[in-house]
Amino acid sequence: MSKQSKRIEALVYHAKPTPGKIKVVPTKKYASQRDLSLAYSPGVAEPCLEIEKDVNNVYKYTAKGNLVAVISNGTAVLGLGNIGPEASKPVMEGKGLLFKIFADIDVFDIEVNTENVDEFIETVKNIAPTFGGINLEDIKAPEAFEIERRLKEELDIPVMHDDQHGTAIISAAALLNALELAEKNIEDVKIVVSGAGAAAVSCTRLYKAFGAKSENIVMLDSKGVIRKDRDNLTAQKAEFATDRKIDTLDEAMKDADVFIGLSMADVVSPEMLKSMSENPIVFAMANPNPEINYDLAIATRDDIIMATGRSDHPNQVNNVLGFPFIFRGALDVRATKINEEMKMAAVKALSTLAKEPVPEQVNLAYNETRLTFGRDYIIPKPFDPRLIAEVPPAVAKAAMESGVAQEPIEDWDRYKNALLERLGSDNKLVRQLLGRARTNPKRVVFAEADQLDVLKAAQIVYEEGVAEPVLLGRKDAIVGLMSEIDFDADIEIIDPKSDEETERKNQYAKVYWEKRHRQGVTLYSAQKKMRERNFYAAMMVNVGDADALVTGYSRNYPSVVKPMLELIGMAEGVNRIATTNVMMTQRGPMFLSDTAINIDPDAKCLARVARMTSRVARMFGIEPVMAMISYSNFGSSENPRARKVQEAVSILHKAYPEMVVDGELQTDFALNEKMLQDIFPFSKLAGRKVNTLIFPNLDAANITYKLLKELNKSESIGPIMMGMAKPVHILQLGASVDEIVNMAAIAVIDAQEREKRQQKTK
Repeated sequence: MSKQSKRIEALVYHAKPTPGKIKVVPTKKYASQRDLSLAYSPGVAEPCLEIEKDVNNVYKYTAKGNLVAVISNGTAVLGLGNIGPEASKPVMEGKGLLFKIFADIDVFDIEVNTENVDEFIETVKNIAPTFGGINLEDIKAPEAFEIERRLKEELDIPVMHDDQHGTAIISAAALLNALELAEKNIEDVKIVVSGAGAAAVSCTRLYKAFGAKSENIVMLDSKGVIRKDRDNLTAQKAEFATDRKIDTLDEAMKDADVFIGLSMADVVSPEMLKSMSENPIVFAMANPNPEINYDLAIATRDDIIMATGRSDHPNQVNNVLGFPFIFRGALDVRATKINEEMKMAAVKALSTLAKEPVPEQVNLAYNETRLTFGRDYIIPKPFDPRLIAEVPPAVAKAAMESGVAQEPIEDWDRYKNALLERLGSDNKLVRQLLGRARTNPKRVVFAEADQLDVLKAAQIVYEEGVAEPVLLGRKDAIVGLMSEIDFDADIEIIDPKSDEETERKNQYAKVYWEKRHRQGVTLYSAQKKMRERNFYAAMMVNVGDADALVTGYSRNYPSVVKPMLELIGMAEGVNRIATTNVMMTQRGPMFLSDTAINIDPDAKCLARVARMTSRVARMFGIEPVMAMISYSNFGSSENPRARKVQEAVSILHKAYPEMVVDGELQTDFALNEKMLQDIFPFSKLAGRKVNTLIFPNLDAANITYKLLKELNKSESIGPIMMGMAKPVHILQLGASVDEIVNMAAIAVIDAQEREKRQQKTK
C-alpha cells in the first residue's frame, strides 16, 4: 500500500462510521419514565445530597472512581512534536482506548489550549473533582516536570506523566532481569543514557532508586555528554552531569555495561558495541527505529542482552505493560497519589512475572514452543493475561503500605478474581490471532478475489504479514480492483477459466480423477470442474501448491462445502465435520458449535462435535469449559430432543472424564455461575466460567450466533471448519472485511498447527 493509501485508510478509520475512537455508554437502565426519574430529576437529588454531606460518597454514587483524565496540550506528541491541542486529540483518544481494553478504565480525554505552566496547572486543578486519576500525556520538557510535580503536591488523586514514568517502569523491570542474567549488580554497572528528555530523566532516576550510582552514569543530549562544566544546564540535566572528561557517545560506551537509548535511530555503531564490557545490556528504545538495528546488534555481539520499543523483536519495552495496571491498582484503593513505592512495586511485579511459567495462551499468541526467562524474554508480553492480576495488586499493596490508600483491600483473592473478570470486554483474542499468524505466514488461497471485500481482506492480510495471498478469480477484474484500492504487490493471480492455466488444470484434474474415478468421475468431467474456482482452490491445497484456503463469500454454505468434501475430505478418524464460531462477548471469548453443518445431530455426533470444539479452543490457548445446551436441565424432560443431549454428555463423561463438560443445561444456567452453583452444585461446571456452548441442533446454534452478532454487535470469528483433512475455511455469505481477515488468520494458524503435528510424527 502506498503512503497516500495508508494516509487515507488512517483517516477513514478515524472518521467512519462514527468520528473518533471512544464514546460514553450508559451503565444504568433508562428504558422507562421511572428509570429516567431516578437517573435525573427528581431521583438524582438523593445522591447529590449524600455527597454534599460527605464528599467521599462521590466514589459510591458516581463513576469518578473508575474515570481517568488523559490530559495534554499537544506540545510533545510522539514523532510529531508541538502540534497543538486539537491535533493531539486522536492520540489522547487512542490512549483512552488502551486504558479501557487493558484495564477496563474509563477515560475522558482533555486537550488544554495553553503552553503556560500556571494556566495548565490551574485548568487541571479546576476539573480534577470529575476524575479518580490524572494521566498527563505528550507535554514537552522541562515544563512537564514542573506540571507533574505541582499537581502531585496540590491534588489528592493519582497523577502520573506516562511519558516520564511508563518507559522508566517497564525498562527498569527489564533491566533488573537483564542484570540477573548477566550476573552483574546494579550498584556496580556503568550506564550510558542517550537522550535527556522526560523519559530519559525518569528512567535514570528510577534506576538510581534501585541502586544505580550517580558516578557510574553518563547521560548525553543532542550536544554530547552532559558534563558539570557545561553552561546553561537545566535542573534535570544538572542532576545527571558527570565529572568525566569525555564528550562523545563513542567515548562513553567504552567498557560500559548498560546502554539506554531514548534518542534517535542509528546513533550506535557496531564498533561502539564491541567496546562495551562482557554481556552488554542494550535497550535501544527509539521509535520507530532503534539506536542500532536489532539484527546488526545481535550479529555484532553474541553475548548481548537487547531490548527495543518494537513488537517484531524480543523484549519489547512497551508502556502498555505499565500505565493501565498502575492506574488500576491506584484507583482500586483510592490512592491519593502514585508514589515511588507504587512505581517500584510495579517494576518488581513485572520483573517477577517474567520469571514465572508462561501460560500456553501466551506461547500460542507469539508462536513460541515455550517462552522461558532468558536473554530473549526478560519482560512479560503485552498479551499476557496475568498482567491485570499481578501488577494492580502489587501497586495497591504498595499504596496501602506507604499510607496513600483510602480504601484498603482486605480480600486479595476476591480482588484478583474481579480483576480477571475485567478482561471479558476486550478483543485481545483477535490481536493474538493476527500476531500469531504473523510469526509464520502461510500461502492462503482467496477463491473469490474478484469480489471487492475479499480483495480488501487479502490486501490487509498481505500488508500486515498475516499470510501470503493467492488470488483466484477473473484476472482482469482483480487487476482493476487492485488498482482502485492501491494494492500494489507482486502476488500470484490465477484465473481458473483462463487458457493460461491449462497445464496446471490438467494436472489437478488427473489427481482428482484418479481419486474418484470409481465414484463416477470421468477425466473430462474432472477437467471441467477444474474451471470452477472452488474445485481449483481445493486442489491447490490438496497437492501442496497452497497451505490453506478461504472461500464462501459469494455462495451459500452447502454449495461450497460439497467440493471441499469431494476433493479434500475429512481428517483421519473423522466421520462427520462440524463448525464452531468464536464470539467476542463481554464475558470473554465464547465458542458456539455447531453453527453451519449438522442440522439435527444425534448423541454420538454431538459428542464428536464437543471433542472437536475442545481441540479448537485449545488451539486458541483457551482451556474449554463446555455446557451442552438444551431447553431442559439435567433430566427434567424425557423428550427425545433432551435425552439425546443427556446421552451425549454420558458418552463424554465415560470416554473422556478429563473433559470439563456437563449438561443438559438451559443457557441461562450455563452462563450464570451463581444460579448454577445454587441449584446444581453437583455439576462439573459448578464454580467454573463456561466458555463453550454445544447446541442440540443447527437451528439453535446458527440463530444464537447471529443474534449475538447483530443485537450485541459481538465480533464473530467463523464458522471455523472442524474435521477436514486440510486447512479449509468457509465464510458466511457476505462476510465483512474484518471477518475475512480473521478467517484468513485462522487458516494460517490451522496450517501452522498441522505442520507442527507432522514434524512431531517424523
